[in-house]
Amino acid sequence: MTRTDEEVAGLVLAAGGGRRLGGRPKALLEHRGRPLVEHAVGALRAAGCTRVHVVLGARAGAVRERAELSGCVVVENPDWERGMGSSLRAGLESLAGTDARSALVLLVDQPGIGAEAVARVRAAHRDERSLASAAYDGVRGHPVLLGAAHWAGVAAAATGDRGARAYLKAHEEEITLVECGDVARPHDIDTEADLRHLE
Repeated sequence: MTRTDEEVAGLVLAAGGGRRLGGRPKALLEHRGRPLVEHAVGALRAAGCTRVHVVLGARAGAVRERAELSGCVVVENPDWERGMGSSLRAGLESLAGTDARSALVLLVDQPGIGAEAVARVRAAHRDERSLASAAYDGVRGHPVLLGAAHWAGVAAAATGDRGARAYLKAHEEEITLVECGDVARPHDIDTEADLRHLE
């Protein structure tokens, strides 16, 4: 295990209730025969994250029952209905006091982003001031690497479904963009039409 293995923690945001999917929690949608949340955890682990925190919300009990999350720190967000921002805050708070110097944030509803893209962004970690993001044809996307020096600022700015967007926009010049368009597809599973992206 290298120093970077311990310093970069994976953080999966998997609390959404799938409002536009008829109330089906995204964490439980199946992709290649397993719940989406397992794919996100697997991508982070395959990319070298030995510590993975998973934020659950909608039907958290069912997710714990159906998904293989052993070895993960599972964080339940009671305010998940307030949007992704509350889950990001809960996840970053759960990492406080650990050895993590950066959080590599992956959304549960992007199955087209695998270990190769995650590993590229993880490699941008230098220290607690690191700020990096995957890019797709130059457009910023996920996953996002947030150094610990940014966590308080990200948490303060994370409201509704905006997550880290406002903070990243305000710190655009500090972000290392890591092109991943050749190895990943950044589509979201938000609507019934998007289900075609699942296998």
